[in-house]
Amino acid sequence: MAMARRSASHLISSFRPFSLLLLPLADAPSPAAEAAAASARRAMSSASAMRARGDDKELARWRESMDRMRNIGISAHIDSGKTTLTERVLYYTGRIHEIHEVRGRDGVGAKMDSMDLEREKGITIQSAATYCTWNGYQVNIIDTPGHVDFTVEVERALRVLDGAILVLCSVGGVQSQSITVDRQMKRYEIPRVAFINKLDRMGADPWKVLNQARAKLRHQSAAVQVPIGLEEEFEGLVDLVELKALKFEGGSGQEVVSSDVPSNMQDFVTEKRRELIEVVSEVDDQLAEAFLSDEPISADELKAAIRRATTARKFIPVYMGSAFKNKGVQPLLNGVLDYLPCPLEVENHALDQNNSEEKVLLSGTPAGPLVALAFKLEEGRFGQLTYLRIYDGVIRKGDFIHNVNTGKKIKVPRLVRMHSNEMEDIQEAHAGQIVAVFGVDCASGDTFTDGSVKYTMTSMHVAEPVMSLAVNPISKDSGGQFSKALNRFQREDPTFRVGLDPESGQTIISGMGELHLDIYVERIKREYKVDAKVGKPRVNFRETITQRAEFDYLHKKQSGGQGQYGRVCGYIEPLPSDSEGKFEFENMIIGQAIPSNFIPAIEKGFKEACNSGSLIGHPVENIRITLTDGASHAVDSSELAFKLAAIYAFRQCYTTAKPVILEPVMKVEMKVPTEFQGTVTGDINKRKGIIVGNDQEGDDTVVVCHVPLNNMFGYSTALRSMTQGKGEFTMEYMEHNTVSQDVQMQLVNAYKATKSAE
Repeated sequence: MAMARRSASHLISSFRPFSLLLLPLADAPSPAAEAAAASARRAMSSASAMRARGDDKELARWRESMDRMRNIGISAHIDSGKTTLTERVLYYTGRIHEIHEVRGRDGVGAKMDSMDLEREKGITIQSAATYCTWNGYQVNIIDTPGHVDFTVEVERALRVLDGAILVLCSVGGVQSQSITVDRQMKRYEIPRVAFINKLDRMGADPWKVLNQARAKLRHQSAAVQVPIGLEEEFEGLVDLVELKALKFEGGSGQEVVSSDVPSNMQDFVTEKRRELIEVVSEVDDQLAEAFLSDEPISADELKAAIRRATTARKFIPVYMGSAFKNKGVQPLLNGVLDYLPCPLEVENHALDQNNSEEKVLLSGTPAGPLVALAFKLEEGRFGQLTYLRIYDGVIRKGDFIHNVNTGKKIKVPRLVRMHSNEMEDIQEAHAGQIVAVFGVDCASGDTFTDGSVKYTMTSMHVAEPVMSLAVNPISKDSGGQFSKALNRFQREDPTFRVGLDPESGQTIISGMGELHLDIYVERIKREYKVDAKVGKPRVNFRETITQRAEFDYLHKKQSGGQGQYGRVCGYIEPLPSDSEGKFEFENMIIGQAIPSNFIPAIEKGFKEACNSGSLIGHPVENIRITLTDGASHAVDSSELAFKLAAIYAFRQCYTTAKPVILEPVMKVEMKVPTEFQGTVTGDINKRKGIIVGNDQEGDDTVVVCHVPLNNMFGYSTALRSMTQGKGEFTMEYMEHNTVSQDVQMQLVNAYKATKSAE
């Protein structure tokens, strides 16, 4: 369940005495007005609490500190330039002193890609946190992966941020992972700015991308800049708010030179500024009044309207540039300060565990009791490193904090601020900040307080794994290191699961895709020096039933002494498609045919039986089991007897319920040169895919299709050979669907063959 957040868009400094008078005096206040009032009230109550203690200086200090803070994430599709953009941001803000490229020839690699694997493959695997200072503001940044296999990293980062930059490629436009990331931002109600990157590339077209964002992402957006030239002729930008031309000079574009708008662009700039004002006035009443009365709109008025609309999540300002060519990064940083909210302007809710999980609005101030969320874990050189977002109160080195989820009281031995893989020790941190602590034993998603309240933050959305691999260490001596590695990765990554195959005794790891699992196998080898033998990838099939079936089973065993006796009667049936759970058990017995103390054992038996269906041994889901009758024996009945009766009853009636196999179906988006379209679509049909979309983008064709995961193994190699290395694809889990009859027969026969071979 996502955290409820609303921006208090009218409020920039929450403590001016007249800030409440800014609210519209209508009969029914708008949501933005209500949010502003709530924000003002909670800020005022904390402020008055501090004044009561005579902490006026302290009050002014933290108010200033909170107002000058931004927590942002940088998210996008693969290869849109997120890490390159973060590298430039760190360089211009003075956090690093030279720029290194993601796949640079110098072999150093980008600062935020601190893992050797990331530098080798040129992709981001883990989200990395850093902070920098720009124009007197502290900006906490989290750089996230673009690959769908590491989507939980994006999910974790967005959960704790107040704003985000959505990076779009000016050539690729809005791609599949851009849509996924945008959906995640909407889920956590995050205000954002967009940055159209790579304007220096051949085929760059920012206006096409802007229209795609409006159509595919349903963005109410408009450009706040227009480029001066495109592709090789890209020289700089015109700021539509201030009406100034910006050029980026110096060896690394560090000098921003502003001048008048070029005369040959005057008409185009006037048209685009009018479009910007029109789009913003649709969602901002104050600007709409000025626009409709044909008054000239000043830069300050327009800036204030864009800020109100952006923090209220009604508008997305679009910036442009080329991070690789060092153009457009400084104005984007100014946009983050101007238009994205500070921690005080965002509402965060916690659940009060002492009051049946009632929603509580957090004040977001250091005056309140400590409330912090552990959103990411890492195994560092000095033990477990836990990333915390502080929502309320202050945390100090040496303090005792309470883990609400486990009830443990823990001392904070070391408090640090992260800069990629480097850290800086600090003595304290207050609400709104993102910090890390060492030596705190917890799991991802745990909430910490100072003990005076028992609040938990709402949890993150975690997708189910779609693919499994059998993994075993080659050397028997390295078993200890192997299990240590798996335990660590499980704690760090909620989408990485480890299980044991009860039949073969093999260790099974499950994750979000081939790349996800390959990376973990490689990390076991590098970080723990364990060579692992990897089995064939295994798809996470499921089984379900299609019709109702009755059961009546008597389990009776007599072998001297106390025997076993248990009879269960009832029926199994498929759950409706809109039901929330995947397993339901109902006890419809009237009277005491089976004593009530044996009912939990019967439910446990049915649940255990559902872990392995008789078709191919995969879990059975979407099933309701109803118990209608039964019989017990005064002496011989026991929990074990009824549990076994339930297991055998399920096996007895399962085949008559016409079971079917469900397989994971992936949404696949591929971009291939038009000349290869026929070959690629033919191959998709061979893989039993269904094509649902076919768009033309310049010389390329974008094909969207739904393909069973079982038919997608090794597809990257196949696509490269079909398109001479020019094709690319992304895939993400969509749903589990029923397999065709012939595929079901193949799977069942293969399962029987492996069983008989054992």
